[in-house]
Amino acid sequence: MSRVRLLVSEAWSSLAANFSTTFAATLTVLVGMFLLGLVIGFGSWTRSLSDHYKRQLLVKVYFDDTATAPQIDAVRQRLDGDPRIKSVQFVSKADALKEMEKTYPQLFKTSLPSNPFPRSYVITPTKGEYTEKLGRELIAAHLPGVESGSDGVKWGGKTAHSVLTVARVIWAIFLIGFVLLLVASTLLIANTIRLSLFARRREIEVMKLVGATNWFVRGPFMLEGVFCGLLGALLAIVLLLIGKEIALPAVIGHFHAGSDVHAWPFAVNAVALLAAGLLLGAAGSGLTLRRFLRV
Repeated sequence: MSRVRLLVSEAWSSLAANFSTTFAATLTVLVGMFLLGLVIGFGSWTRSLSDHYKRQLLVKVYFDDTATAPQIDAVRQRLDGDPRIKSVQFVSKADALKEMEKTYPQLFKTSLPSNPFPRSYVITPTKGEYTEKLGRELIAAHLPGVESGSDGVKWGGKTAHSVLTVARVIWAIFLIGFVLLLVASTLLIANTIRLSLFARRREIEVMKLVGATNWFVRGPFMLEGVFCGLLGALLAIVLLLIGKEIALPAVIGHFHAGSDVHAWPFAVNAVALLAAGLLLGAAGSGLTLRRFLRV
């Protein structure tokens, strides 16, 4: 316990004596953790938004007016046996007409002489990525009673392709941004602490020459990095909390997303930032100390 108290007191004294470098290191962590928090928050929200749109990707199978009940049931049996399909909903001609009237009421100001809408199955895949493959397989199967060609099976090919492409791009940007911020924060912290170590290199050399172990020398500096990382992460969390309560509602309000679209919980983000700040502070100090311990 006495050694621990000594290390803590040495680290605290060094932080107080080198206020400028301490402030620079803390500010570096603050900026890095704030940006990292933004990446995690907006990245997870946009990822959830892309998943929301992917869940809306559907495959529709349209039947001829001459299709018989056994033919429709045979198609249903085929669909029910596919593990890639989450659910199948049958839409009658009357249901299709009601849905169209509800969606486009201006087109039904005059009554129609007959119902032109076909019977259909609306298929919801377990994953949005299965949409195009399912559609092409159903077209190639030439199902009895189903309208021929692309008129019989539709999945909104261009829309599905655009949604899936955007989802992949969002995920790639999220991962790249996360990794780059971690690396940049570590390097910035290491460079900042290197200034403090360079100013005290003679002290370190003397401690080594009188028999101090590497870990005894490294301990106070590691604690300095941990303190700076913890303080910077805490300040970043405070700024993110203020932004969450003030700026975020105004930004998210411009996106008409469903209730299932949400970012990771703020508590999870805060814990991740605290852990990242502590690890980056310790790692930055540890990496910088290696060259100064070679006496």
